[in-house]
Amino acid sequence: MWATARSSHNIDVMATGADAVVIGGGVIGLSAAWEAAQRGLSVCVVDPAPGHGASWVAAGMLAPVTEATFGEEPLVRLALAASDRWPGFARRLEEAGADPGFRACGTVVVAADASDRAAVDRVLAYQQELGLEVRRLSASECRALVPALSPGVRGGAAVPGDHQVDNRRLVAALLAACDAAGVRMVADRAEAVIMAGGRVSGVVLAGGPPLTAGTVVVAAGAHSSGLGGVPEGVLPPVRPVKGHVVRLRGPASAPLLEQTLRGLVHGRPCYLVPRQDGTVVVGATSEERGFDLSVQAGAVHTLLDDARTLLPGVDELELVECIAGLRPGSPDNYPWVGPTVVPGLAVATGHYRNGILFTALTADAVATFLERGAVPPPLDAYPPGRALEPAAHTP
Repeated sequence: MWATARSSHNIDVMATGADAVVIGGGVIGLSAAWEAAQRGLSVCVVDPAPGHGASWVAAGMLAPVTEATFGEEPLVRLALAASDRWPGFARRLEEAGADPGFRACGTVVVAADASDRAAVDRVLAYQQELGLEVRRLSASECRALVPALSPGVRGGAAVPGDHQVDNRRLVAALLAACDAAGVRMVADRAEAVIMAGGRVSGVVLAGGPPLTAGTVVVAAGAHSSGLGGVPEGVLPPVRPVKGHVVRLRGPASAPLLEQTLRGLVHGRPCYLVPRQDGTVVVGATSEERGFDLSVQAGAVHTLLDDARTLLPGVDELELVECIAGLRPGSPDNYPWVGPTVVPGLAVATGHYRNGILFTALTADAVATFLERGAVPPPLDAYPPGRALEPAAHTP
């Protein structure tokens, strides 16, 4: 499949290469490669450690409602469209022989004190104005849904449409699905693109021979803007936003928590996401520290302290892991998906906190572009060359 050009697709393909090389083996790159391979394209994914970047650290929340931010109504609509794709996407992965751990479990939002309750109520009113499915809860109603909650919790909200997927099972499922679909995995680092005749025609690798392709798709998360050989200003200004995550574990037979819990603790956001194996993912900080992946004791202490304020029983759980990841941030909090001004070069990056949520939507958009030459709605509204405005801030 690697030696024959495909004249049936509206992209130029070199006879000795692939239809597409995807730089980046996170959930965005892997899902795009799998989707494209499902449509008959030959695809290669380049990543030194596929699935072990930000995708490995993520909590896997599918949260179009609870991530809704003041002034970002278009992003909310985009997130809802992405969420709608998830049940079908999960079924397709299961049919391919790999369970991604999708759970339609809903989310409970709680407030630790009176000022937190006021802040939660402001966001709740905004979400209701947008017509989102969310319901105010008293403190006793919160505890009825989550019996292990602290008695000091001041109330909150029920969000039945915000679910979760096990990010590490998702990574494993996508790797298995890519392998079954014939996607070639190259465990190497892409250093630069190859330019020929005014267009990108392949990728230079750090440790192996170059790869040729009809299209190169940059889906390298927070590292997307660092690819060599690209004219200045072509790649979008992705920045790394650090997040700490703590993983705890209890008995799967008697889980402390059965649905996602998001809380506000003295103004600090905190979430706890339970897995079916008894693991509870606690996160997440948001820090502008460049490409620093070190784990700070203070950040871990704050996460654990806030988690036990909401759910005292976490004290009895086993501490399994403390880890940090880098979200790919954009100036306006919207992703970049589609072709750049350089022929043969496309991007799928900048998903910030919503990479897992946007997986299926972005995969379809990238595969459709590779197949037909155009990005479909709604992601066609977020091209790499768009004018950027600063993200809105919560009042």
